[in-house]
Amino acid sequence: MSELLIKNVKPYNEGEPVDVLVRGGVIAEIAAGIDAPDAEVIEGNGQILLPGFVDLHTHLREPGREDTETIETGSAAAALGGYTAVFAMANTNPVADSAVVTDHVWRRGQEVGLVDVFPVGAVTVGLEGKQLAEMGMMANSVGQVRMFSDDGHCVDDPLIMRRALEYANSLDVLIAQHAEEPRLTKGAVAHEGPTAARLGLAGWPRAAEESIVARDALLARDAGARVHICHASTAGTVELMKWAKGQGISITAEVTPHHLLLDDSRLETYDAINKVNPPLREASDAAALRAALAEGVIDCVATDHAPHAEQDKCCEFAAARPGMLGLETALSIVAQTMVEPGLLDWRGVARVMSERPAQIVGLDDHGRPIAVGEPANLTLVDPDAEWTVHGAELASISNNTPFEDMTFPAVVTATVLRGKVTAREGKAAGI
Repeated sequence: MSELLIKNVKPYNEGEPVDVLVRGGVIAEIAAGIDAPDAEVIEGNGQILLPGFVDLHTHLREPGREDTETIETGSAAAALGGYTAVFAMANTNPVADSAVVTDHVWRRGQEVGLVDVFPVGAVTVGLEGKQLAEMGMMANSVGQVRMFSDDGHCVDDPLIMRRALEYANSLDVLIAQHAEEPRLTKGAVAHEGPTAARLGLAGWPRAAEESIVARDALLARDAGARVHICHASTAGTVELMKWAKGQGISITAEVTPHHLLLDDSRLETYDAINKVNPPLREASDAAALRAALAEGVIDCVATDHAPHAEQDKCCEFAAARPGMLGLETALSIVAQTMVEPGLLDWRGVARVMSERPAQIVGLDDHGRPIAVGEPANLTLVDPDAEWTVHGAELASISNNTPFEDMTFPAVVTATVLRGKVTAREGKAAGI
């Protein structure tokens, strides 16, 4: 039985350094000075050991846009970012609205073997918002779909959304909503505020997001179902989440790293690298999101990793596709925005990047404590290292990162999936 020895590490950055012995994909021993002469060794050098990260919101583009990303390259980016599980959104071509497509995504992820790739099923056929997809068939298929979303599109018809929540309740699956009232965002490309007005960019109001969050909280309450809000971006959404949770509604929300760090002042250059859906908001919104993540009002961090071809970004701002790369930079941005100011400690990082996302979708073997008998899905982080982002050096096929030439703290030095080293010293296994 294969063994892996991770030497001289501090789980959650707490206590004295220990060694962690992994045998057969499970943590077998945690102690100082473990002797395992036949084990593969990772020298931790006093670094921080965390449970492997879980991303509820990833775009891997396969099938259909393999020119921008594949399950293989996206998995490599995820492993390098410290992830052991990602959820691949349904807006592929063909759309993942049937078990044929979701099973392909699951099988391909298992073949690559760098992270567990869980397919997200579409809520409606073709993401058109008119007819519910075969959620039951996808949930009971090989891929065992446990989350459904029309991400990229809002399920804006309240009756369709109500029916989806009712079905989800009976199937014990999660509906993840892209909260955007489309009648308020027609032609919109940037946050509705002074910056967009000065630059002549069509404005995207906060109310477009917040009205759907409020509506879906009420629908979830009446259906007795769970609803998850994708990429929360406004201070108003934070207040609505506080209210809904106070009412006992089963609602959760994620925030992206870019909405924690960036704001609409980035639009001054008209560079479409900063175009994203929902748009970058004002600095006050980013501050409210950081506070809400620290408090647990916003449950977790999700990347919304969205690779795009160069021709889809290097064009007029209004015509550009929205989205940014996110898998390899997520941990560093959380370290800069949340750990350095003291909003989260490293156990808190484990909570928002691993434990809570795994709990939200009911994963049994990810987001688990670092303890004997637990699955060895682990991430090793050097908190004192720095690195500078260069899009061309990232694992993704695309290089649409807004963080080009920015220097960030904290480097993922190794990732382990069930005892297998999937990334080490900046290289993904087998890539």
